[in-house]
Amino acid sequence: MESLYARDVYGKTLVELGRKDKTIVVLDADLSGSTRTSFFRKEFPDRFFNFGVAEQNMVAAAAGLSSCGKIVFVSTFAMFATARALDQVRNTVCLNNANVKIVATHGGLTVGEDGASHQAIEDINFLRAIPNIKIIVPADAHETKDAVIAAYKTPGPFYLRLGRSKIPTLENRKNFVLGKGYLLGGGADVAIVACGIMVQEAQEAAKILKRDGINSTIVNMHSLKPFDEELIVDVAKNCKTMIVCEEHQVTGGLYSAVCEVLAHTYPVKVERVGIEDKFGQSGSPKELMEFYGLTANFIVEKAKQLLR
Repeated sequence: MESLYARDVYGKTLVELGRKDKTIVVLDADLSGSTRTSFFRKEFPDRFFNFGVAEQNMVAAAAGLSSCGKIVFVSTFAMFATARALDQVRNTVCLNNANVKIVATHGGLTVGEDGASHQAIEDINFLRAIPNIKIIVPADAHETKDAVIAAYKTPGPFYLRLGRSKIPTLENRKNFVLGKGYLLGGGADVAIVACGIMVQEAQEAAKILKRDGINSTIVNMHSLKPFDEELIVDVAKNCKTMIVCEEHQVTGGLYSAVCEVLAHTYPVKVERVGIEDKFGQSGSPKELMEFYGLTANFIVEKAKQLLR
């Protein structure tokens, strides 16, 4: 199975879009080598701006550039794009519905050895409550390209959350549609709703469950805002149990979004696989996924507990 860096695909997609549209400008905060906006910087140096370690200033400037007709892509690590620049994201970008696309890399625990200070595991929670912004967590590199293009074509603020590590290409992936999740498989025993790298873990869990006679439906919920409420309700009605999986705190992210919908429309018991009110720590991505209970084996155990 092919494995790619989502941030590589992001950087290359920026260049492709930049060749077609001269209104695109790109901003970074001394991390263009890591975020891969360096690809755009190399080809279009006059449309690339490095703000140094000044993320708040960068986001405010992005809103200003958008008011002059520019389509602005802003990149840094997810922690700095959200927690550090939250005031500017809310009051300068979203309040003005500015055409700013925040594409943050190094999201989640799998930042790895950089540790808790760099592991954005609350970022979706920070942004979900802010009006106007759209939030996407792609499951693989190909979906990343689709999401970047959708952000480019759709006016208004976006937050795209990308990881640091290479990720395998999703099996049986379907076309990306903003605001619409999609099903992978059609088992009625358990529905596993996931986003980002957890879709891969959900697919692996489904294979293990299948060997034990348990049939699963995987839901790739890449769009957290706008959110596909209709799909979640349909899945809840057609499956005996539901588990939500995310590389994020269980508060305020995908699990919260699912439960908010179901509590309002079709109450069912929903189990969760995510980070349980803890900070991250230094370690390899594999070690951290195991330590925090985010692997396929933990999903399998949760499913079996529910079905019992």
